Amino acid sequence: MFVDEVDINVRAGAGGRGAISFRREKFIPRGGPDGGDGGDGGSVHLLASPHHNTLVSYRFHPDFAAQPGGPGQGSLRTGKSGKDLELPVPPGTVVYQIDELGHPTQIADLTEAGDRVLVAKGGRGGRGNARFTSAVNRAPRRADPGGATEVMILRLRMKLLADVGLVGYPNVGKSTLIARVSAARPKIADYPFTTLVPNLGVVAMSGDRSFVVADVPGLIEGAHRGKGLGHRFLGHVERTKVLLHIVDVSEASNRDPVDDLDVIRHELELYTPNSDTLDPDALPLAARPQVVAANRIDVLNDPERIAALRARAEALGLPFFAISAVTGEGVPALLEGLWPYIALVKAESESQPATPRVAPLDEEPPPDLYE
Repeated sequence: MFVDEVDINVRAGAGGRGAISFRREKFIPRGGPDGGDGGDGGSVHLLASPHHNTLVSYRFHPDFAAQPGGPGQGSLRTGKSGKDLELPVPPGTVVYQIDELGHPTQIADLTEAGDRVLVAKGGRGGRGNARFTSAVNRAPRRADPGGATEVMILRLRMKLLADVGLVGYPNVGKSTLIARVSAARPKIADYPFTTLVPNLGVVAMSGDRSFVVADVPGLIEGAHRGKGLGHRFLGHVERTKVLLHIVDVSEASNRDPVDDLDVIRHELELYTPNSDTLDPDALPLAARPQVVAANRIDVLNDPERIAALRARAEALGLPFFAISAVTGEGVPALLEGLWPYIALVKAESESQPATPRVAPLDEEPPPDLYE
């Protein structure tokens, strides 16, 4: 099951309470206080793991808690610290904190395997009575409780990491194309919205070249407003480097190919990603490189349909390719036409200095109150 958005509850471990204890040994009737400190509570971290590609494991079990710290003991023994809890998520997961009013605020973007973020910090262990000894109080009977636990409601939203995103109306052959060019085997059928979840495929080319393509479920007019789960689907192409428009030019669609292209481009222009994004320099969807592929030329009877689409693409300055995802005609030329855009964006990204991919959360320990 593919799940790309879940809400979870995380709870850090509370700090252990400090101990009130006095040394009692033979011939030492007043040994003084020896209560140890409580142990620190465990923290909760999210880790981008290459072994996960969906959030399904959090859908039915949304509650997670780290271990609390153990209480302090006599003989100045500190309580055992609670174990940290590490929750693996797929690379490309965006983390939001949900406030009391239900409003999400983005706090991290785990784009690469190994990215890690602290989401709930464990409570500090309480001080034992040995900490309160002073010149005027030689036998304190005071100890601190452990630090309070930190509770968070988080929304995890997965966005696919791909070089090329296939966009277009439902049932235009996107799944057939990704099955043709990669080892992905999405569901293929002759009815709209056959694809309900995104699919990823790796395209291998000559010269040790490869790229990742995402087959996004079909878009419809009004997708930028969320119609037909448009927001969920458009979110998966936010990270793609190139957008490939798949347009059905056969008469079976009963639509005008030029109108299809214009409608999808208009939806891309109107779509606004979450305003809390941590990458303000990312190009809007409509400003990214776009390529047009006229599909199903193997069943095309009216040449005017493909000619009109070609003219429209040329007027927009978009590369145009005529293909048949079923027979493979024109597909090699399409892949070669996509590669220069992919290589250019990859070269630009490699030349830029690395930037933090997670929100600057405060992971520094609080001031030492014991000093």
